[in-house]
Amino acid sequence: MILAEAGKETVVDTASLLWGVLFGSVGLGYFLYGKNQKALVPALFGVVLMIFPYFVSSTLLMVVVGLGLMAIPHFVRF
Repeated sequence: MILAEAGKETVVDTASLLWGVLFGSVGLGYFLYGKNQKALVPALFGVVLMIFPYFVSSTLLMVVVGLGLMAIPHFVRF
């Protein structure tokens, strides 16, 4: 899929789109859990998981960063 943006062409890969939806959904789950439990770490990483796919263009890098961001709340507690 190609999106035209003020003279620029941006290629949107299907895999990166699906990974972005997956990480956004997990991020929403983390955010809601953190909000309900009044836990800062899951809520903060939930927001980061929802936002970061907009700034990462490489699918491989998105998967690596997303998996890392998903794992951090399991190890960091406060």
